[in-house]
Amino acid sequence: MAVVALNKENFKETIENNNFIIVDFWAPWCDPCIAFTPTFEAAAAKNPDIIFGMVNTETDPEIGEYFEVNQIPGVLVIREQAGIHAQVGEIGAPALDAIIQWARDFDMTEVRAYYEQEAKKAN
Repeated sequence: MAVVALNKENFKETIENNNFIIVDFWAPWCDPCIAFTPTFEAAAAKNPDIIFGMVNTETDPEIGEYFEVNQIPGVLVIREQAGIHAQVGEIGAPALDAIIQWARDFDMTEVRAYYEQEAKKAN
């Protein structure tokens, strides 16, 4: 699957409708960001069950601000609408692969329990 361009119009919907998303925060002027793009795209090709999306922090700064992304490149791993890992700075393919494997193995029990508790409070 190709990498999805995430923006104000589709970000929330993408997070709500997919259980596993990896977001790359980048900017066109950021050389390390540009250098990371082929690594990110290769990971997307190897993991078709995960949505890989890129947020241009120049055109959609609100998304980066919401997630407190103060440094790019930045990678955010989201499972079941919860951010479970954030990585800033340059990383190579082996590190990205390790993050993806860690995220696949991450036990979501506590996150689900928190969501249940919050839902009960809302009712």
